[in-house]
Amino acid sequence: MNRFDFTPYRRTMVGFDRLFDLLETQGRFNSGDNYPPFNIERRGEDAYRITLAVAGFRPNDIDITAQQNLLVIQGKKGEETPAGQYIHVGIAQRGFERRFELADYVRVEGANLEDGLLTIDLVREVPEAMKPKKITVGAQKTLSVVKDAASDSAAA
Repeated sequence: MNRFDFTPYRRTMVGFDRLFDLLETQGRFNSGDNYPPFNIERRGEDAYRITLAVAGFRPNDIDITAQQNLLVIQGKKGEETPAGQYIHVGIAQRGFERRFELADYVRVEGANLEDGLLTIDLVREVPEAMKPKKITVGAQKTLSVVKDAASDSAAA
């Protein structure tokens, strides 16, 4: 088991507590079960797609919950009795839960289940106030004193 010690970094890096906590706990959550398999794809500068192989699940068997910075995908199979007797069961019929930590300002745009693949499209939308702005040097107007008519007549 790999264990990282982030103590030296915690002493010198202010405001990264959440990142260090995520890195330390990531191994605990995803260490055992790799079901269902998934892909994460970058589709553009601010667009991503998560694809999960969920053969045998119907749309109403899958629950997708998006909270702040967390995407939880759960699959629950109904209690169905097979019509025949299985000799070999190679297709997993168990429920699952997958968790994905999302960056700030990433939201779920949509989800689709087709041909046994669940695709979830994600988009990062940075608010206008958080986007970088170009500041022009020397373009600021000089300040001048504004005189009103009442102060002009009092001075005379």
